[in-house]
Amino acid sequence: MFFQPALFRHPEFRAGAHDAMGAAPGLASWGMMTGVAMMNSGMSLFEALLMGVIVFAGSSQLAAIPLIASGTPMWVVLATGFCVNLRFVVFSAHLRPYMMHLPLWQRLVTGYLTTDLSYVLFTRRFPQHGGSPEQLLAQQAYLAGNCGVNWSSWVGCSVLGILLAGLIPAHWGLGFAGILALLGVMFSLASSPLRWVSAGVAGAAAVAAFALPFKLNILLAIAAAVAMSLLLEAVRRADADRPGTSP
Repeated sequence: MFFQPALFRHPEFRAGAHDAMGAAPGLASWGMMTGVAMMNSGMSLFEALLMGVIVFAGSSQLAAIPLIASGTPMWVVLATGFCVNLRFVVFSAHLRPYMMHLPLWQRLVTGYLTTDLSYVLFTRRFPQHGGSPEQLLAQQAYLAGNCGVNWSSWVGCSVLGILLAGLIPAHWGLGFAGILALLGVMFSLASSPLRWVSAGVAGAAAVAAFALPFKLNILLAIAAAVAMSLLLEAVRRADADRPGTSP
C-alpha cells in the first residue's frame, strides 16, 4: 500500500502523511510504552515482537497485556480485545463505499492499517467517497500516507520499547502519552449529544465496576454505552415517526 508508485507519487500521499505527523510523537511514546509493558508482563521476546507487529491496536493491547500477565483465561483476553475493537466494525461499514473497488487483499491490508486517528482524518478530508477513478486514487493516496506514518510511528517505537525494556525506567510515565492520544481521538469523534452521552455512560460504568476481576469493567462499560445508545436512538426514531412530529 505504501509503495505503490501511483499512491506514493500522488500529492494526497504527502498531505495524508503531513496530517498524521502532528500525532506521531504521541503515538511513538504510546507504542514504546506498550512495548515495555509487553516485556514486563512476562512475554518472551518472540511473543512480544509478534504481538507488536500483528496486533496493530494499542487500546486492545493495553487491555490484554495485564490479563495475560495475571494468567487470565484466554476467552476473557479474547473477549476483551474483541469488545475494545468493536468500534472498527462501525468504521469499516462507513469506509466500505471507499474501498469496494479494490481487490480483496488490498481491502484487508487497508483494514489492518486503519486506526481511529486515520479514520477521523480521512473522513474529515473526504466526507463523500469519490465516483471517478481520479477521486478514488486521491483518497487511497491520502489514506496510504496517513496510515504509513501512523504504522511506522507505532510499530517502530513498539519494537524499540521491546528491545530496550530493561533500560527504560517505569517512572518515565510514557503511558500518559497514550492517554492523551486516546483523549484526542475521543474528542474528535464525540461530535453529537448521543456520542457524549454514550461516552459519559461508559466512563461512569467503568468507574463503578472498577473492582471487578479480569478488567471486566471494560466489557461492562462498553455494553452499558451500547445499550444506552440503542435505547436513545430507538426513542428518537419513535418520536420522529409519531404522527404530527417533524423529523
